[in-house]
Amino acid sequence: MTRGRLIVHAHFYQPFRVDPFSGRIPDDPSAAPFRNWNERITAECYRPIAELGIPAHISWNLGATLTAYLAREAPTVLAAFAALDREGGGTGMAQAFHHSILPLASVADRRTEIVWGLRDFEHRFGRRATAMWLPETAVDLVTLRVAAEAGVEAVVLAPWQADVPSVDPRQPYRVDVGGGRWITAMFYDGDLSSAVSFEPAATADADRFARERVAPRLAAPLPDGEPPTLVIATDGELYGHHQSFRDLFLKRLVDPEPGSDRSFDVVGLGGVLGDTSTLHPEIRIRERTSWSCHHGVLRWFAECPDVPDGRWKGPLRSALDRLAGAIDAETERIASELPGLGDPWAARDRYVDVVIGAQTPDAFAAACLGAGAPETACARLLDLMEAQRWRLGMFASCGWFWDDPIRIETHQVLRAAARAVRLIDGLAGTGLEPRFVADLAALRSPATGMDGVAIYRKAVNEIGQPPPRPRAPGGL
Repeated sequence: MTRGRLIVHAHFYQPFRVDPFSGRIPDDPSAAPFRNWNERITAECYRPIAELGIPAHISWNLGATLTAYLAREAPTVLAAFAALDREGGGTGMAQAFHHSILPLASVADRRTEIVWGLRDFEHRFGRRATAMWLPETAVDLVTLRVAAEAGVEAVVLAPWQADVPSVDPRQPYRVDVGGGRWITAMFYDGDLSSAVSFEPAATADADRFARERVAPRLAAPLPDGEPPTLVIATDGELYGHHQSFRDLFLKRLVDPEPGSDRSFDVVGLGGVLGDTSTLHPEIRIRERTSWSCHHGVLRWFAECPDVPDGRWKGPLRSALDRLAGAIDAETERIASELPGLGDPWAARDRYVDVVIGAQTPDAFAAACLGAGAPETACARLLDLMEAQRWRLGMFASCGWFWDDPIRIETHQVLRAAARAVRLIDGLAGTGLEPRFVADLAALRSPATGMDGVAIYRKAVNEIGQPPPRPRAPGGL
């Protein structure tokens, strides 16, 4: 029998901490002695992981908010990941751009998030990604279909996301997404992934973990005689940040010294997916499920038993959904007044090149409107696209993940909303911000009792932005 294979996937991601108005990351005293958490986690995790050469031996993704930070503040770390991706034969995968929960988004937003994520990966690492990490592994069939249409060939999911009583995670599966398209799904090993994530004693000795935990899982062949393949999937920040010295554990696990007695091989996801000699068994996925919530995707839009009091989550989602609808309506109206633009949503998909620095704003505007377009039209187009950029960013999953909207993660999605709505109100002469703020009154912090209006004011005040104007009497 051919030896079994182990894939370790590290999901590297940081919530966006940049001020949408200034483009800077505010100092955060809680990250001392570093200026902010991005800087601290880079020192504790990303830089050591790169210096140890680990990305050449594992499967990994770097979220777009993280690649942007590294490109600006730690370019040698990002360059090392790119070099190690090449050395490993293509070990990285893309991630949907803003880390929003795709099954809760419109089809157009899903497409943009996926297209932007693929383009960010291509720009940073010099090749087209064939696999994608779905934020929180949140999935439904429509999301997989949109991903497949964009060129994604494979995803990693949790074992409970397979629509069967019990899935054998030791092999790839294929999912029929409709329209004659298929996507490959690798279901990670839940027990091993949980042990690495939540049992510090289990990861104190990589050789013992390999011998006692991994090897027995890979001892028996699959029913068809093929060698088994296991995936361990964890947050990447576990290695060196959440758990000290676990970067060394990971190095030893995936890149053992010559002569080790391992009974299995460590491979990248690409090597397994590139093997077309075996037709993978077909499987269906459970709709609207994720890896970090056993209640589907409730954690990001409604009350969920994972937090003591999630009554604020639904009103926040509703307020942002209503704002997004209004921004989109104004986007189409303003776009119709820009000669030569055509489809504003196709333009939005292409605007990622400006966001990631692959194209200048002027070049983008000229490509959309023509080289001789008036400066005023170009400026309106660019403001419109920036509004759409931050309107997408206001749905980052971190805003709902925790137990209270008073946290910085919810502040950040509210700041993104403020940036988007103020751009649109300035372009269109509308009064969307007061209506949005009025909608926020329906949510309340369980810990402090502050309502959403006060939380919004606090969020924008902290980055030096003026508080919203009072709503006009009798306004809608």
